[in-house]
Amino acid sequence: GHTTGPSLNNDKLYKFAYSAEVYVDRVKSSLQKSAGYRISSSVDVNLLWRNPDNDDDQLVKITMKDVQVENVNERPADKNIFKGKSTEKIIGKEYLEALQRPIMVEIVRGKIQTFYSYQNEPGFTQNIKRGLASLFQLQLHSGSSREVDISGKCDTTYHVRQDQVTKVKDLDSCEIERKRFTSHNRILDVSTKATSATVYVLEDSFIKSIKAEENFIFALNYRRKTGAKIVSKQRLELKSVQAGMGLIAAKQVAGVIKTLDPNYVAMPLEAEPVKSECKKCPSLSEHWKSIREQMHPDKLSKPDAAKSFLSFIQNIRKATKEEILKVIKSENKDFLPQVVDAVTSAQTPESLEAVLEFLDFKDASTFILQERFLYACGFASHPSETLLKSLTEKFKGEVASQEIRETLVIVMGALIRKLCDRDGCKLPAVVEAKRLILNRLEKPNKDDNVQMYLLALKNALLPEAIPVLLKYAESGEGPVSSLAATALQRYDPSFLTKEVKETMNRIYHQTRKIHEKTVRTTAAAIILNSNPSYMEVKNILLSIGELPMEMNKYMLSMIQDILRFEMPSSKTVRQVLKDMRAHNYDRFSKMGSSSAYTGYITRGPDVSSTYSLDILYSGSGILRRSNMNIRVFDRSTDLHAIQVVLEAQGLESIIAATPDEGEENLDSFAGMSAILFDFQLRPVTFFQGYGDLMSKMLSATGDPMNVVKGLVLLTDFLQEIQLQSGPTASAEFMGGLAIDISGGMEFSLWYRESKTNVKNRVAIFVAGNTEVDSFFVKTGMDTTLETETALDFISTVQFSQYPFLVCMQMDRVDSPFRTHMTKYEILPSGRRYTARRGKAATLAGNEYPLHQENSNMCKKVFGTKSDSAGSWF
Repeated sequence: GHTTGPSLNNDKLYKFAYSAEVYVDRVKSSLQKSAGYRISSSVDVNLLWRNPDNDDDQLVKITMKDVQVENVNERPADKNIFKGKSTEKIIGKEYLEALQRPIMVEIVRGKIQTFYSYQNEPGFTQNIKRGLASLFQLQLHSGSSREVDISGKCDTTYHVRQDQVTKVKDLDSCEIERKRFTSHNRILDVSTKATSATVYVLEDSFIKSIKAEENFIFALNYRRKTGAKIVSKQRLELKSVQAGMGLIAAKQVAGVIKTLDPNYVAMPLEAEPVKSECKKCPSLSEHWKSIREQMHPDKLSKPDAAKSFLSFIQNIRKATKEEILKVIKSENKDFLPQVVDAVTSAQTPESLEAVLEFLDFKDASTFILQERFLYACGFASHPSETLLKSLTEKFKGEVASQEIRETLVIVMGALIRKLCDRDGCKLPAVVEAKRLILNRLEKPNKDDNVQMYLLALKNALLPEAIPVLLKYAESGEGPVSSLAATALQRYDPSFLTKEVKETMNRIYHQTRKIHEKTVRTTAAAIILNSNPSYMEVKNILLSIGELPMEMNKYMLSMIQDILRFEMPSSKTVRQVLKDMRAHNYDRFSKMGSSSAYTGYITRGPDVSSTYSLDILYSGSGILRRSNMNIRVFDRSTDLHAIQVVLEAQGLESIIAATPDEGEENLDSFAGMSAILFDFQLRPVTFFQGYGDLMSKMLSATGDPMNVVKGLVLLTDFLQEIQLQSGPTASAEFMGGLAIDISGGMEFSLWYRESKTNVKNRVAIFVAGNTEVDSFFVKTGMDTTLETETALDFISTVQFSQYPFLVCMQMDRVDSPFRTHMTKYEILPSGRRYTARRGKAATLAGNEYPLHQENSNMCKKVFGTKSDSAGSWF
């Protein structure tokens, strides 16, 4: 009982039976149907040397013999890939010899001090032996410590009860070099859970049996059914104790090793990284040729485009800069934008170097490619500091196109936020980019486009930028003020200080200067969304009735939406409404066509999504702003999936109407701005100025203008895992989005009617691969899901009478939804076992319900339309 670790008896040979099993399957499936394999062998253990000065310092020899490889589950002969093959055939002669060559471990007080093996052995066999050796590490008293074993340096806790010891390893705490990256937003990411426990039964101060089990679980946050698990089990059972060889007399371990076999060297117990080579993999060019047709611009809103995009990224990640450039340079203008999307999304140093070498920002003719490159950077799942540094250098250099220059700085803002979210705010490139944007706003040059820096801040969401945004929101000109206010609206309410709310109240109530309706309504939305006080809500309610005509209706609609949708401020609003001065018929019966409405798209166990639609008109019936949002959220976080804002101003002169107060001198303008997956894109202008408007109206085809088109990498998760039993495993989940958003405004003076149309076409493809890789067999599971849908938002306005008629429609077409799962086991010879399952369903299309008033108005609009209303300018 004087030892603190297990003790072996001298001159004895301990014979054990050992098995290591791996299973791969869906999270909820039983292990009986899993893919996997078992390695089993007998194991001889004997004591070679004991330190004469310390009984608790022992050198132990461990030898694997009679190694067998078999299925982990019973299988009929035709589905058993190991059937009829000897172990030597499966593993290979050289590997089997290495595996059965003994190892030696020096154990001091139960902990492995040194691991001895042949130096030039294959990493794979070395790791299997490390996995076996790690089992012999245990302490005989309860407590926690940091230990090194095959999994790296980990927090380990022991619970001791008589002859039973339980060892629990915290796998999240392990320090080991393995590749890992995750998606930027939690909703688009993958949740992981890893556990490890080993139970020892002791007899006569040494091991009688060991049972170890590790579990790794992966689940897509937005659809937890899509996931995988890896289970790794080890067993070691004492079969007999026989007479063995005597101890070697020596003062130190080094002497014993030298005497036995000088080829043995001390090696780390931590697993070494190993990767099996791909023998028949196509080159990048060959792979591109095989998927090229799926990437045609006309097929970009199909799941096959997203699927090909993901497989292309996987191959680019393994490619050299030269291979990537070869594909880029061989392609024509139809396919190049898609190649640029994929190369940029791969996010490897080689892919970034290749695309930057190819693109010339001094050449305006490659505008489309430069824009696609920058947008792919903005959507980057795990951007590097090098990427931000490269973009900052490009921005400081010569850029031929002003629009690309604007996009550059907007994307820099998005990268600042992503790097700051990963504790990279103090990186030199981030500090420099932040300084550049804030300095240009604090001391703008005359010809500087202030709006592009504000758009960059709308993406960066830096706490230190709030004072600058407040200054521009309150004292900037119309569009600048509006942009600064919408940037503040994107901050989490916890950042919105007393000073922010005071400024928003001044803007809304116009205490210092007259503001445009768009800015005032944004200020009101910020107040109502950030835990407003009783007086703030009361003052907003009392203002209804004193506002410009359509704004009254809009604010009323916003308040009713808060109550109906039970938003956080609804309690305070209800309290204020008990006061009859705030809540009376005069105030709540205002006429108008503006509205705000929020509803659910889906409510699921994993995530829910909402849409909100608000529309503000000018007093003359012309659209001022329409704002459509789709948000996705779970219990702890939310994602701004889509926002499409259409804005128009100064159009009253066309229909000879009177502009609203404070809007008499506005330049004619219409444009569209979009946010996609928390990333603000560069706004698109339909027309600017009266002359531009007239020429566009006379030449208008009514064709929608493309706002964003391309391929986006949404989910990007990779985790390499070192299993306790020796093999390496990996889990990779990728989600690709093929998207096409377009918007248009049509005008008919003849019918005094205007129409705005926003079309969202999307296809999603998600691919997950979970695999355990031993050099002689690969086992794993592929899982995919795909869907495509189209969401159309149309608003029709007839302004031949007042109040004018407005009909809004939000429709989704039928959406096919398919899932597929394949489990496999493959030998290097190509012999394989696969089991497949699939499911297909269709989500019925529907028209989303907006408020009752809208339904009534749509009946009137479509009731009064004559057949000849189809001729548009």
